[in-house]
Parts: sequence; C-alpha cells; structure tokens
Amino acid sequence: MITIAIAEDHQSLIDGVDLLLKYEEDISIVGRANDGEALLEIARRKQPKIILTDIRMPKMDGIVATKIIKKELPHIKVIAFSMFDQEDAVRQMVAAGASGYLLKNSPLKEVLSAIQEVIKGNTFFDASIDPSFLSENIEPQKKKQLLSKSEREILTLIGQGKTSSEIAAIRFNSVSTIETHRKNIIRKLNLHGKGELLRYAIEKKYDF
Repeated sequence: MITIAIAEDHQSLIDGVDLLLKYEEDISIVGRANDGEALLEIARRKQPKIILTDIRMPKMDGIVATKIIKKELPHIKVIAFSMFDQEDAVRQMVAAGASGYLLKNSPLKEVLSAIQEVIKGNTFFDASIDPSFLSENIEPQKKKQLLSKSEREILTLIGQGKTSSEIAAIRFNSVSTIETHRKNIIRKLNLHGKGELLRYAIEKKYDF
C-alpha cells in the first residue's frame, strides 16, 4: 500500500486530490495539511511513503518543509504539486529534496504516473517541464569562499528552516550575534533581505 500525505492551503484542492485517488486500491491517503507546519507534524507522526505538497503555504512553505522532512526522514518521497512552472521554483524544490514536480492542472493519469515512478526511486516531472536545466552548475565555489566557517554553518541551519532564536540556542550564541551573521551573509552574497537569504540557503544546498 502506498501511503500518501497531501499539503495544500486550499481545502478544495485537497478535496479534489482526495477524489482523484479515492478509488485507487493500492493508495491510501493518511494525512492532509493546510500549511507547512502541519505537514511536518504529519510527516513525523504518520511517516507516509509519499508527500504531495504545494510550494506556497502559510507558516512554512513547501520548500522549507521538504528540506526538513528529507533531513529527518529521508525515506519519505516528496512530489511538488504547484501552479508554478518557473525554473526557479522547480530548482528550489529539487534542491530541497523533491523527487517529482507536478502542475496542479495535471490529469489523474499523470498524478498516478508520478506516484508510481517516485515510489520506485525514480524522478518524475510534469510533461510541460524540461528538467535538463537542473544539470547546470548552481553553486559557484567563489561564493562559498566568501563566507567564514561560522557563516557557512549558520547558512546550513537557515536552509533547514531554523529561526535566529533556534540557531542561537544550537550554537550557544546570542540572538543578536546570529542576526549580525545574517546581515553579513546577506551583504557578502549580495542578497536582498531574509526571504532571499532563505531561498538561497535552500537552493544552494549548503551542507557543511
């Protein structure tokens, strides 16, 4: 039996996926979430074989949730289920650990194909997405060398979805020290604000 959890902030879409998969004998939906934090809780408690998740969600987006889930529960397969087909969105989800990427207008046959392929350990991308761009080098060595060891470690924790308070506790620093490091990282990498810093940390897969 393929157990599945669905994360989507629009309940009507969850209901629609429920209806699509309801009569599949080898599929069982074991969890439904309307935000990233609820998805994380379901993943930890239910440990479904596959998670079908939106990207843009309240409290914690699908990129951060996927990153944390794959770090804690690497056996869980994640399929992005999004209305966005931009390369950046696909790249970020794959960098976070997703095995597949579907658009929300995908027919039932494609959703089922994605589930069947991903459960076998393969990847699956919507027919309208050409994944060849993923082979491009997205992590220039020069940018890594701009950062100190402490900054790289903090960037790793940021990519795991940790807050400044959580990072401070892990590193036995003050919150103000972590905030200073954040500002320095943003300046050195020529980023624009905390949101872009978080996206960069996830996309670049800093793992030091």
